[in-house]
Amino acid sequence: MAKFELKLPKMGESVAEATITSWLKEVGDTIEMDEPVLEIATDKVDSEVPSEVDGKLVEKLFEADDVVKVGQTIAIIETDGEVEDSGVDEDDEDEPEEAAEVTETVEAAKTTATGGSTEDYSDSSRFYSPLVRNIAKEEGISLEELDKIKGTGKEGRVTKNDILGYVENRGKQPKEASASASKSIDTKGMDAGVSKQPEPVVSGEDEIVEMTRMGKMIAHHMVESVQKSAHVQSFIEVDVTNIWNWRNKHKAEFQKKEGEKLTFTPIFMEAVAKAIRDFPMINISVNEDATKVIKKKNINLGMAAALPDGNLIVPVIKNADRLNLVGMAKAVNDLANRARQNKLKPDDIQGGTYTVTNVGTFGSIMGTPIINQPQVGILALGAIRKMPAVIETPDGDFIGIRYKMILSHSYDHRVVNGALGGQFVQRVAQYLEGFDKDREI
Repeated sequence: MAKFELKLPKMGESVAEATITSWLKEVGDTIEMDEPVLEIATDKVDSEVPSEVDGKLVEKLFEADDVVKVGQTIAIIETDGEVEDSGVDEDDEDEPEEAAEVTETVEAAKTTATGGSTEDYSDSSRFYSPLVRNIAKEEGISLEELDKIKGTGKEGRVTKNDILGYVENRGKQPKEASASASKSIDTKGMDAGVSKQPEPVVSGEDEIVEMTRMGKMIAHHMVESVQKSAHVQSFIEVDVTNIWNWRNKHKAEFQKKEGEKLTFTPIFMEAVAKAIRDFPMINISVNEDATKVIKKKNINLGMAAALPDGNLIVPVIKNADRLNLVGMAKAVNDLANRARQNKLKPDDIQGGTYTVTNVGTFGSIMGTPIINQPQVGILALGAIRKMPAVIETPDGDFIGIRYKMILSHSYDHRVVNGALGGQFVQRVAQYLEGFDKDREI
């Protein structure tokens, strides 16, 4: 008999950790190879972690809502076969690192000489995982104090990170509270803490709805992006009459021949990929201290897509500039369908170098989208509308009806100046307006 360490697998570029949302197997359960053991969530997508061996689950090293780093051991599976590089052997008396940490925490909590609390937290109306309770006992946190900690886990649960963050800042709180009180007295009751958002007033008729995990993540990323990048926008109007007519003429034939719907999105994405190839300095990112730019070799287009719960996710079309229109249509449809079915994999939303979002889907004629970090630009596609326009001919100018849309380009003014930002979106417009109306599928 051998013991296999089930580790949190690598889930794509820039994903360093994940939150355990639920365990699908309990200690003692038999597990088959490739059978899901638990569900996890990153800041972008939910996923399952399958077993790499046949065996029996003998130990879980983390609880639901705990945050785990990539490569950390999350469970121990007992198996009949030999296990390569498991790091755990039946005769090995050393515990896995995480298990040892938990054991040490428990032992410390039991020893009153360490200053730990002997309080019983079972009287609380809130749920606390064993790990959170052990840390609270070790740090001498009372039940009343624990109940006041704001939880970021599912249904407001206190996670390991929540309580460790509280412990880290615990010693600072009295001083800060005293300074805040002094400030209030000096200003004769006026609120001097202008940076803190006041709590909203809730009446008896109001409904309080907990934000979803993804909603909280999106809110955090949006604020972080605005604080990090100097957002500026350029707008341009585009005549897409040729594209409108060409698609209407060929969409039935396209679906019959390729088995795919032909939407406007792959046509627009094709034009964006071509423009990025012309202006490679749009296809960059900025390092953390904003002293260097990283020029991306591949053109990986992010495509904002709606999820069933109303949130947005950005799956990525890898090497978009290498795809023809048929390939682009298949990629767009595949990612959009899997997004709607919550079947995207972590790798599907990693590695994007530029993002396109279609605000016209909701009837908006234009938008000012927030940059998807660590990229430096994002393009919003407005609604296509019939518009009166001046048509130039050899016989003079005439007024006619044309199909037009507005492109809105948001870019990071730290590294993309107005000339580059404007030239790029102008080039996208030129590719769209120059679309060959006699193009073959």
